[in-house]
Amino acid sequence: MEMDYQNVLVTGAAGFIGYHLAERLLEDGCRVVGLDNLNPYYDVTLKEARLERLQKKPNFTYVQMDLAEHKQLLDLFARSGFDVVVNLAAQAGVRYSLENPHAYVDSNLVGFVNLLECCRHHAVQHLVFASSSSVYGANTAMPFSVHHNVDHPVSLYAATKKANELMAHTYSHLYQLPCTGLRFFTVYGPWGRPDMALFLFTRAILKNRPIQVFNHGKMQRDFTYIDDIIEGVIRVMGRLPAANPDWSGDAPDPGTSYAPYKIYNIGNNNPVELIKFIEVIETALGKQATKQFMDLQPGDVVATYADVDDLMQDVGFKPATPIEVGIGRFVEWYRQFYNVL
Repeated sequence: MEMDYQNVLVTGAAGFIGYHLAERLLEDGCRVVGLDNLNPYYDVTLKEARLERLQKKPNFTYVQMDLAEHKQLLDLFARSGFDVVVNLAAQAGVRYSLENPHAYVDSNLVGFVNLLECCRHHAVQHLVFASSSSVYGANTAMPFSVHHNVDHPVSLYAATKKANELMAHTYSHLYQLPCTGLRFFTVYGPWGRPDMALFLFTRAILKNRPIQVFNHGKMQRDFTYIDDIIEGVIRVMGRLPAANPDWSGDAPDPGTSYAPYKIYNIGNNNPVELIKFIEVIETALGKQATKQFMDLQPGDVVATYADVDDLMQDVGFKPATPIEVGIGRFVEWYRQFYNVL
């Protein structure tokens, strides 16, 4: 069922995806409240630069808050009347979850249940939330489908994202709260995260430093350009998830439900080997990288590859930006933002 919305809460609005989504919603004429705790997991000045751009636009309100602060969050919902909530706030990073697991519990579990409670008590029409391709964990059947079972995560980060899907389904079942989960596949582009490969490699190559190439460059990732991610989110926001009349407890379909709950992959549907990704960066920079080949890191998966048939069928969209275009745009942004020739 299609729905109209005007008043949107975007959590994680100072983050990479949150910033781009808020900007697009403002362009589309929505009122946007952007919530962020400015977590120092990576360079806060980059988050502040994103926020500064958003705060120049009418109809944007920034709220500095942590989702774990339940009372403050309830107060925000009580005075705001959100039509749609898009949860992009999370403690990110697979490798960091091995070092600091408690940060993931506070943000991704405690924060998420607080958000669910607020949506339930304040008549939010649709909760859209970020899951991750990392939930596929030890799965090796490709491409990854939302209809596959995902019970074998290989990092705590992935486990918290899978938990978000389970928690959202529970609220859909108990309170008929329409919930849509989005499994994003390796998002990249301008204003991207400094802990991600594209940013790390670009910075290192420009500074004549070696880059660490894990799994000897044989990793495959379904690199998905930020504008494609945002287009997918926008289309899903306007489509309320419907109960699947054919759902059966005898053969449960993980991607749908008897409740108003749905999961989608948003990925480029075209896995690229890491060594090829690096070659495209080198071409865009006009400079060769010095490579240190490393073994696979704990918590990493060897390959990701998104089946996007459900997204195509339901909202008529499939990401398609080639890495040559997306990486070129990132490099252009990076040179301009950091004033690097």
